[in-house]
Amino acid sequence: MTAAGQPRKSFVAVLAVVLSLVLAVWASPAPRAATTERVVTDPQTGLAIFGIDPVAYFTRQEPTAGREDHELRYAGAIWRFENEGNRQAFRNDPLVYMPRFGGYDPINVARGVATAGYPELWVVTQNRLYLFYTAQARRVFIANPAAAIAAAEAHWQKVEKGLVE
Repeated sequence: MTAAGQPRKSFVAVLAVVLSLVLAVWASPAPRAATTERVVTDPQTGLAIFGIDPVAYFTRQEPTAGREDHELRYAGAIWRFENEGNRQAFRNDPLVYMPRFGGYDPINVARGVATAGYPELWVVTQNRLYLFYTAQARRVFIANPAAAIAAAEAHWQKVEKGLVE
């Protein structure tokens, strides 16, 4: 090998290493968040509280599936409603109808953990909707809602900071 060929060969080797590093970084998956989003959503559809109409908890006193033709995008999620009246009520005052703590279980929020509540495990108290991860958490909440809410409020800001924007 001649001396003139030596620098070219090392340049090609360095270029190959740099290119492989760039490809490795580019091809690696993006880092995942430690918890989840600020409003509980179905990860497959983006539907808030899995497509359940949040206003129906107040009007029907039960979880009711929303309809695709009555959707509204708010707070990074798609909300569904069973009718136009419920959609308009939510649009006028979403903070009244949205689940408190984004739909995360307030008992777990009080422990500093964001655990998504299930639409079937719910309570409306003090004119706010709360969702729970377990029936036991719901029972604990019902036993003393004021204490449970105060404990969750004391930790919510810290828990919320750990959620994806």
